Amino acid sequence: MTEIDERVARLVADMTLEEKVAQLSAVWVYEILDGLEFSEDKARVLFRHGIGQITRIGGASNLPPEASARLANQIQTFLREQTRLKIPALVHEEACSGYMAQGATLFPQAIGVASSWNPDVVFRMADVIRQQMRAVGSHQALAPLLDITRDARWGRMEETFGEDSLLTATLGIAFIQGLQTAGWPDRIVATGKHFAGYGFSEGGMNWAPAHIPVRELFEMVLLPFEAAIKEAGLESVMPAYHELDGVPLHAHVGLLREILREAWGFQGTTVSDYFAVAMLEDYHHVAPDRTAAAHMALEAGVDVELPNRDAYGEPLLAAVKSGRIPVSRLDQAVSRVLRQKVALGLFENPWVDEARVYQVFNRPENDRLALEVARESIVLLKNEGQLLPLPKAGLRLAVIGPNANSVRNLMGDYAFPCHIESLIEMREQGNVFSQPLPESLTLDGVLGDMPTIYHAIRQKVGNPDDVVYRAGCSVTGSDRTGFEAAVAVAQNADVAILVVGDKAGLTLECTTGESRDRTDLSLPGVQEALVEAICQTGTPVVVVLINGRPVTGDWIDKVDALVEAWLPGGQGATAVADVLFGDYNPAGRLAVSYPRTVGQVPVYYNHTPSGGRSHWHGDYVDSSATPRFPFGYGLSYTQFAYAESTARLDWHADDPLSSEVHVAVQMENVGARAGDEVVQVYVHMPSDTVTRPVKELKAYARVPLEPGSQKTLRFILPLEILAYYHPTGAWAVDPGTLDVWIGSSSEHIRAHHRLTVPERVIWPQRNRFTFRIAHS
Repeated sequence: MTEIDERVARLVADMTLEEKVAQLSAVWVYEILDGLEFSEDKARVLFRHGIGQITRIGGASNLPPEASARLANQIQTFLREQTRLKIPALVHEEACSGYMAQGATLFPQAIGVASSWNPDVVFRMADVIRQQMRAVGSHQALAPLLDITRDARWGRMEETFGEDSLLTATLGIAFIQGLQTAGWPDRIVATGKHFAGYGFSEGGMNWAPAHIPVRELFEMVLLPFEAAIKEAGLESVMPAYHELDGVPLHAHVGLLREILREAWGFQGTTVSDYFAVAMLEDYHHVAPDRTAAAHMALEAGVDVELPNRDAYGEPLLAAVKSGRIPVSRLDQAVSRVLRQKVALGLFENPWVDEARVYQVFNRPENDRLALEVARESIVLLKNEGQLLPLPKAGLRLAVIGPNANSVRNLMGDYAFPCHIESLIEMREQGNVFSQPLPESLTLDGVLGDMPTIYHAIRQKVGNPDDVVYRAGCSVTGSDRTGFEAAVAVAQNADVAILVVGDKAGLTLECTTGESRDRTDLSLPGVQEALVEAICQTGTPVVVVLINGRPVTGDWIDKVDALVEAWLPGGQGATAVADVLFGDYNPAGRLAVSYPRTVGQVPVYYNHTPSGGRSHWHGDYVDSSATPRFPFGYGLSYTQFAYAESTARLDWHADDPLSSEVHVAVQMENVGARAGDEVVQVYVHMPSDTVTRPVKELKAYARVPLEPGSQKTLRFILPLEILAYYHPTGAWAVDPGTLDVWIGSSSEHIRAHHRLTVPERVIWPQRNRFTFRIAHS
């Protein structure tokens, strides 16, 4: 037993049942406020036995960072001075695209971050999130999403790292390390969510059941979580809302206890998704009451209920007192919670330096990093006749579209401006969770002075008067009265730049985000008709997409250039303008396959041999079966040559489990501009037992190259990461031919090698999930 374990055991032994239950629950920040001020009277009622967590000091208020830090200190002081055991609270916040709070850095949404294919920039982004959260007294980020998703109908695709388990795992590991690897007392807890299979929902609908075969579950869906735990030391896991094979995930003993803890050895905490324990009664109808819901969740392995104590309050206490839940089970959960608080240093010092907050939140380098991430996330999908980049002088530009002059629509659904908007809607119109949201919530000042794409374009050109803007239409709705003015400015322009797409968030008018699922992937409202009208003018057309999911439509074939900017965040407008005018050479690559039509979904590159086409003719009656743009695809303003490449199997006959595949490729920038290439390594594994995917991504690297420069990349792939889930429950590589492809996308292959695996290799369980790389 470690010193921390002994300390925790002594504390648990001294706790009453009420104090133990209190450590497994949370309260919303506004429950302990009078207006915007801390209320000791409310705290005496809600904290009489202590409290486990505080929900969203920054994310559920309009408090600026300095005020959030002051409030966090007041809460910790109250707990230290006026509760029996003086146990500090842990404060959690959302952090999908930055710390979700007033004044925090607004990074691109995750689907864009994934398009960077750059773990280093993800690590640095997470490090800024960590610094800002810790500065205001927050300790746990409810991020990253490790969900795999292949269905663009699902509104939360924008919050994910895409369709591939290796890409998701490597970017997730980088995000987790950015949050957790700082030394004491500056680290925070990362939360891998949503465990597991949330992105495979039936019909692409939020909270709907998932139907996942066992092999696909282990190989694809669980891999990012297992990798995060075993390679990055992930400290918290959040189960998902949905059911899997009839069992809600918050009551799933098989996943939460048998796999997560017993098979993988996970030692951290499991925290519920918001209201999900109560939903065992209200939504899934597997529990007759809150006491039964608390019993099911705790027995399955859910340690903490968030965001409040619907079930882990009096109902849980009643279940323990009645003997329905053994005290030993309660003590396990309480011990994990306390161990985390001890490890974070909260018992020694739960307070923060309020004078330091301004320095952390007002660093120019934070905005520079947000700009870097946004630039790296942009994918150039089409560039007919090399229309892009545009010259900065000598052209009349028409900037058109509902997202051209909007800062707010550059954000993802869990960015602070968008989420406050959703809380206000729930307050004013009622909400499914029946939360008494405070009147102090307001949108005033949440967007600061960030530029729109229209203004960023004007700042690029020599004569701003050469740039004319018309909205044309709104994101949603059927009003076309703005078409005439938009067409007129396009006719008088040398190039028309249309900025169209989504509005992310949780409100009813939003078109992407949590609970904003769609049956149609075309541009919302009348935006597609607007694009068609501008194309008919004959003016060259550049379309910039601000969106959370791929879009479909025949208009894509008609435009000259297509820029996928996703939801690029607070510096997104500048990043888009940098790409349009060549100040930055785009190198983003798709993290999801781009369907031609909604009828194709789910569409993904790593299907088995019988997937991906209709047999026996291949295509649909009315469409090609291939994606419009494949996974890993993206264009550049320069050209790259893949010269000599090699692949070999380093077979260790005395210890086959340690064998490795070595892949090397020489890259050269043969164009006139500096740029990045994303080199991708795919494999197809032999199997004499089960069908295997036609291709699987197993290594990649984003490589910067100056014109005329060369670089050799060397990838080392442990044979273990090529293993499949064997019918025996072990992990295996079968003998036979191993195909290795090197390419610039899953479909644009530049080299192919064949190796021979001499014999079957079996691993009882996986411990390695990622590749190694060396540049030369």
